[in-house]
Amino acid sequence: MTTTRYTPRMLHALAIRLTDRDRHLIRMIRDFRVLTSAQIAEMYFDTADAARKRLLVLTRMDVLERFRPNLPPEMGTAPYHYVIGETAAAVLASEDGVDLGESGYRRDRVIGIAFSSHLGHTVGTNGIAASLYGYARRHPESELTTWWPEHRCKAEWGPIVRPDAYARWREGEHRVEFFLEYDTGTEPLDRVARKLDGYAELTESSRIVTPVLFWVQGERREANLRKKLKHHPARMFVPIATAYPGAGDSVIDDGPAGARWLPTDQDGRRSRLAQLALYWPGLGPQEAPEEADE
Repeated sequence: MTTTRYTPRMLHALAIRLTDRDRHLIRMIRDFRVLTSAQIAEMYFDTADAARKRLLVLTRMDVLERFRPNLPPEMGTAPYHYVIGETAAAVLASEDGVDLGESGYRRDRVIGIAFSSHLGHTVGTNGIAASLYGYARRHPESELTTWWPEHRCKAEWGPIVRPDAYARWREGEHRVEFFLEYDTGTEPLDRVARKLDGYAELTESSRIVTPVLFWVQGERREANLRKKLKHHPARMFVPIATAYPGAGDSVIDDGPAGARWLPTDQDGRRSRLAQLALYWPGLGPQEAPEEADE
């Protein structure tokens, strides 16, 4: 694959047209592989219209590329999905002090996610992060201090577990770290529950206890999964909580940051994400893992 040769003058001309927010955004899209227009608006903009206008500018600059997945007619039109363009890859490579050819960027691989059978799962998982970033942007007492997407988790823990994300979240005085399992409802529940075996093995080998949070798509799916998880032997070694989008009785929709979460050893009122730390005292965030090689 051939790429454009970006001279220092070209890169300088690009750089002065990019804001700090633009640079942060393109790094986020690179790390997350793909983000939708709604997710980007949630994370970085005050209105959807402001996001749309800036994303159009960045697309015309070849900083970003976009596509719309095909949906069944009854589901309407999908939002635009954004990936980094070659121009963005060149800017990031320059900032990181490497040549574009050495940065690992390949357009065919980047745009290939548009045809991936895992696109929906990736976008759904990224939606959890986008919601948390957006909540923290609106509430200064909150912060998503760490979010490792699936590919980064695979590089760190792949032989044992492959979580959809690893995260550390703070709200007020409460802090929690967790592995996320984002369930789309396509896997048999027995297979979903068996994922706990790997987490129990990781807990034993690392001597670090990290909660595993399951985000599912509905009340019935959650109830059936909880039955499986409660009877799984690994629950004795791994703290577990479940949630779904409509869970809880709050009139305010705080998304996954809100009172959606229910530990498997509880049947009462649901907890806010950060307050899960109250159910598992002594499991405050451990030392963060070293940076994984990508």
